[in-house]
Amino acid sequence: MSSENGQGGGGAAGEGAPPEQLALIRESVRQAKAPRAKPRTWRGAALAEELPVARVLVDKGVLHLDRYFDYAVPAELDADAQPGVRVRVRFGAGRGRVREGRREGGGLIDGFLIERRAASDYSGPLAALAQVVSPERVLSQELLGLARAVADRYAGSLADVLQLAVPPRNARAEQRPSPAPLPPPAPPAPGSWDRYERGGAFLESLASGGAPRAVWNALPGPEWSGELARAVAATLASGRGALVVVPDGRAAARVDAALTAVLGEGRHALLTADAGPEKRYREWLAVRRGSVRAVVGTRAAMFAPVQDLGLLALWDDGDDTHSELHAPQPHAREVLLLRAAQDRCGFLMGGWSCTVEGAQLVESGWARPLAAPREQVRRTAPLVRTVGDQDLARDEAARAARLPTLAWQAVREGLKNGPVLVQVPRRGYVPRMACAQCRAAARCRHCSGPLEARDGGAPWCGWCGREEGAWHCPECGSFRLRAQVVGARRTAEELGRAFPAVPVRTSGREHVLDTVPGSPALVVSTPGAEPVAEGGYAAALLLDGWAMLGRPDLRAGEDALRRWVAAAALVRPQGDGGTVVVVAEPTLRPVQALVRWDPVGHAVRELSERAELGFPPVSRMAAVSGTAEAVTAFLAAVDLPGEAEVLGPVPVPAEPAGRPRRPGAPPPGEQWERALIRVPPGSGAALAAALKAAQAARMARSGGAGRSGRGAEEAVRVRIDPPDIG
Repeated sequence: MSSENGQGGGGAAGEGAPPEQLALIRESVRQAKAPRAKPRTWRGAALAEELPVARVLVDKGVLHLDRYFDYAVPAELDADAQPGVRVRVRFGAGRGRVREGRREGGGLIDGFLIERRAASDYSGPLAALAQVVSPERVLSQELLGLARAVADRYAGSLADVLQLAVPPRNARAEQRPSPAPLPPPAPPAPGSWDRYERGGAFLESLASGGAPRAVWNALPGPEWSGELARAVAATLASGRGALVVVPDGRAAARVDAALTAVLGEGRHALLTADAGPEKRYREWLAVRRGSVRAVVGTRAAMFAPVQDLGLLALWDDGDDTHSELHAPQPHAREVLLLRAAQDRCGFLMGGWSCTVEGAQLVESGWARPLAAPREQVRRTAPLVRTVGDQDLARDEAARAARLPTLAWQAVREGLKNGPVLVQVPRRGYVPRMACAQCRAAARCRHCSGPLEARDGGAPWCGWCGREEGAWHCPECGSFRLRAQVVGARRTAEELGRAFPAVPVRTSGREHVLDTVPGSPALVVSTPGAEPVAEGGYAAALLLDGWAMLGRPDLRAGEDALRRWVAAAALVRPQGDGGTVVVVAEPTLRPVQALVRWDPVGHAVRELSERAELGFPPVSRMAAVSGTAEAVTAFLAAVDLPGEAEVLGPVPVPAEPAGRPRRPGAPPPGEQWERALIRVPPGSGAALAAALKAAQAARMARSGGAGRSGRGAEEAVRVRIDPPDIG
């Protein structure tokens, strides 16, 4: 040690140092001298006597390597190298690096052992398994088959799907034994399921080992979580397992509490990201080992390895959080439908509202409707009143105070009896065009895509890019267009000034409330973040309805109705004084469906119109996005089915700098284009296969990296059934 560090020039390194420092130095030297553990190449090692070849799926996640690779199994790893375990292998070794009959070299990479074989189809020398990471068999044949089906449906790789299906390993959780499974519980009483026409029969079928399939239109109120818990209990009573997938952690916590109340402790697992990696993996292992047969969780739980499945349940399938953000971006609804067909088990898709996909399942006969009689709906739903443009024009108070008189009255009356919910749409919606007279959405004559406004120019189609200089409304014949967003945003500060003696609570992206007391208060919330009020809200205001109805998206009306119904379902029944005021044109179909509390009728009519126009889900669509040159080259190379229709390409809106990048959005500063490919029913599998083959060929030419220099292939993103097609 130099004198600059406080030691004399001839002193030893440790002279004058305290004992604690000497101990630290010795430990550091000891660790530095310890050899780093490296998985062995097993050069010259004996191989397993039986089934000496292991078929491995390597964790590369690129399409041109979406296949199995054969490796030799050393005798020392024979006992642990069983199908379903995690392994490490050397990948990328050349043919020239062969020693003593074994291929060597390449980088270490993780993988799953798929099967053991007596011989390999590959005629050359094999590399040996480097390491069995853990003898825990985490990948079952059922889960492998499901992952392969999902990868094929979404034109993705099996490795990417398994990244979503199997959580990362936690050694400490793996070493802890799972508890012994409990005996099946007794069948539950129907409880509030008696409110539905076939509710009791549905539970009886589950309890007797049947596999009923239903689309459930839940009644408003907080009973939905308890009803899901009773459906799970009935399935467990038959000796089978059940899986419930919900949109977010708040909903998962409610179902978790309901399951505990119905089943008691130890019969179900909660799988959410909030649990942390160790606890979540421990719960997942308990399910995989068969200790627990009931699971409730968020999106990632759709792959939970529940043994002997008897029921798959999905709540609020229209929520966009059910769509996975990571490749290949599957939707929980489609994964559970694939799983229900694979395991031939019961299926329950429920919500306060109803999606077009739910209506399609009922219309096709695959599922049965599960709803309450109209008299029961009227008793449990609140009174819904509307405020349209004509009401706002005649309302002096609305022009002065930016809130209609009817809304003021509803707030004042509601605050006398309890809290009042105020739903305000998020900012940032881009308006689409509509008829100025009847408000029907303006659509392209060629492909039925949405028309968008251009500065100083003719409107153009957001799908195929054609201009519409001579548009006229097919409903009323008008030639005038208007943007579908009117009105101003209401804020919590304005409401606080209007009602100074009432507390104002907010729930949104930064801070989401779970529950609020039943005392008088104003609760301002964005859609999807509404807290549950004790005893229900006395009233609710659904403001700026045009902001949601005017979104440039095929699902704008369906999504607006779903969000309105979700907020109104938290309000007390009409008989208890519950009132909902929606600020939107009362003649529009989603508003009428809310007033009548008939989301199923809205979904059925929407489905019939989409069938006429060739819209999803009747047709299948894929989105191809990238730079203009890359998209053009990709479309020229892909071998599409003969009935495929290519729409576009059209420019993709640039991503603003400084904001979080949305999944699939272009990098900041780059201008991308998007093309839509539409095929009729029955051709979805052929479309996915063609896109996957073309993407794999591109990746093989570029060495697997989407963008590795000027001469390499530029990135192209492919997404099957994109949720936002315009």
